Amino acid sequence: MLLITMVWGAAFLVIHIGLAHSGPMFFVGLRFAVAGAISLLVFRGCMRQLTWLEMKGGCAIGMTIFLGYSLQTCGLKFITISQSAFITALYVPAVPLFQWLLMRNAPHPMAWIGVALALSGLLLLSGVDPLDTLAPGMGELLTFLGALAIAAEIVLIGRYAGRVDLRRVTVVQLISASVLAFAAMPAANEEIPTFSWVGLACVGGLGVTSVLIQLVMNWAQREVSPTRATLIYACEPIWGAAIGRLVGERLPALAWFGGMLVVLAVLVSEWRPGRRH
Repeated sequence: MLLITMVWGAAFLVIHIGLAHSGPMFFVGLRFAVAGAISLLVFRGCMRQLTWLEMKGGCAIGMTIFLGYSLQTCGLKFITISQSAFITALYVPAVPLFQWLLMRNAPHPMAWIGVALALSGLLLLSGVDPLDTLAPGMGELLTFLGALAIAAEIVLIGRYAGRVDLRRVTVVQLISASVLAFAAMPAANEEIPTFSWVGLACVGGLGVTSVLIQLVMNWAQREVSPTRATLIYACEPIWGAAIGRLVGERLPALAWFGGMLVVLAVLVSEWRPGRRH
């Protein structure tokens, strides 16, 4: 799981490079088409046993994957890699809120503290002046909405975990995310881009890692406690920020402080004083 967070961190840079050669919807669609094709090839032997529950669950999760990655990819057109990595991490404190709304599980008080820290960090990352306006820019807003979609994905994975076959539901969710992204191209006023080897390399690499990421996420939520998983996931924005720094990004001091607040929010939201894991 720690290696997965490193891959996530590097993915922000790969997406940033890929967007110079493709529109966001086509990029996301092709990324998950590659991932879906690989997973279908690997797991083709068990797909005949696909159940209606796995189809329904896979499509629902695929919808959240499409929204999460499409919004995140669109947001990267307006903000830096470091900002995107930190804001995307807001999905962790958002998970308890979705569980509350969808499953009527009241969030722990620490989760509310995490949400407060996360929103404070978001404002600082956005570079807005709290005395002037609280409205983040387009890139921050799109990325924040993408983080909420990722939180919904995690809740749905948890809802179906243990009731479906891990391999089959992974195939369905990857393919459905791809279909939705391609279908959104006309609404986004996108056309198929000119062929580019750099763009193809970015999409191909992310397609392979997407299969690995979805399999690990589906497995981890059955094998690892939420608190331990969250501690590992908190490394993702740190890797993303480090890579952004390596490629020359320079965030102001307040933005870095906001990023640290987001990481702190991730940890605090899952901390349960007095409980051992």
